[in-house]
Amino acid sequence: MKILLIDVNCKNSSTGNIVFNLYKHINSLGDEASICYGRGELIKDKNVYKFGIDVETYIHAFLTRVTGYTGCYSFFSTRRLIRYIEEFNPDLVHIHELHAYFVNIKPLLNYLKRKKIKTVMTLHCEFAYTGKCGHSLECDQWKTQCEKCPHLRDYISTKWFDHTNYMFNQKKRLFYDFEELIIVTPSIWLLSRAKESFLKNHVIQIINNGIDTNVFTPVESQDLREKLEITDDEKVVLALAPNIMSREKGGQFVEKIADLLSEENIRFLYVGTDDKEIVKRNNNIFIGKIKDNNLLAKFYSLADLFVICSERENYPTTCLEAQACGTPVYGFNTGGIVETCLDSSNLVKYGDIISLADRIKEADKKNKESIVKLSTAARDHFDNYVFLEKYYRLYKDFLSIKIRT
Repeated sequence: MKILLIDVNCKNSSTGNIVFNLYKHINSLGDEASICYGRGELIKDKNVYKFGIDVETYIHAFLTRVTGYTGCYSFFSTRRLIRYIEEFNPDLVHIHELHAYFVNIKPLLNYLKRKKIKTVMTLHCEFAYTGKCGHSLECDQWKTQCEKCPHLRDYISTKWFDHTNYMFNQKKRLFYDFEELIIVTPSIWLLSRAKESFLKNHVIQIINNGIDTNVFTPVESQDLREKLEITDDEKVVLALAPNIMSREKGGQFVEKIADLLSEENIRFLYVGTDDKEIVKRNNNIFIGKIKDNNLLAKFYSLADLFVICSERENYPTTCLEAQACGTPVYGFNTGGIVETCLDSSNLVKYGDIISLADRIKEADKKNKESIVKLSTAARDHFDNYVFLEKYYRLYKDFLSIKIRT
């Protein structure tokens, strides 16, 4: 069995880690996997191919912002990808993210359809069935027809022209006659959305994301506490995400909560900011992006609470990672967050920072017993092996025609 995995990243970001874990798992079972990715550092593992041309990616992003057309550029990069698919000759292609300015969607999907290559597509956001948006937020035009986009300047952003009507119809046509396609969502929330979209006539399944619980497990973090000059009696609240201070990830809400609790013995950590150095301000500590998972596990272990204030999330792996490190999740009940939280009573209505601040204030600091209990439960629910085996079985069943599209 030969499986080709396509994503924007490899070994980096949530989807890049998912793809690399699938790659390792498939190969460990004696089958052959390959990764094609568009952006990031050059990785020299066997059958791992960066097809994206960095200069073309920048041009793609610029043209998208100027013209309003999404996923319509990267001509040469896409040719490199299709050429690699032909050379590798996979039995099945598994597509992950297709936005982020690295691939031309139309020729890629048309090629897979023309060659009748069995294809699995995992939806990590709503981009597949909207005119441009990764998350449509309060807008539900995607159920019928995207036009006059209310989030034109949000990611995937454009400055002037609204071509969401055109892009919506193009995607609708591309998926309409894609016969050898199975769609996977990580959450019930996204499954229900996809079934209301033009994708509803395809087979759609749920496979929850998993994490490496050998890495994300309670670890000693006293040295990190001392480095950050956090006293042992301070309660630590961690907010962690790529671009944590963006509106979508809700860092501004965490700052407001920190202001509300400024008189309390609580320190707030923000990981994933644009800061290159550790920046301290009042009861806040701002830290840049961290790619080392072992270091991330140390931050999770240091924290007494993990807070997530995103406007929308699908099935955020940060919540899984935090709980696997024995740290409970608090935040807003939006999107698929509730499906990742083992104690949903810690979640409040989106934007209700008063209630969330009260929950954080009342929460106890972690102790050894609570850490062991939560991390054990998280291991049982979220371990990577279950997730990887479900995908592997899906590949086998699809190729043996046990699943009919």
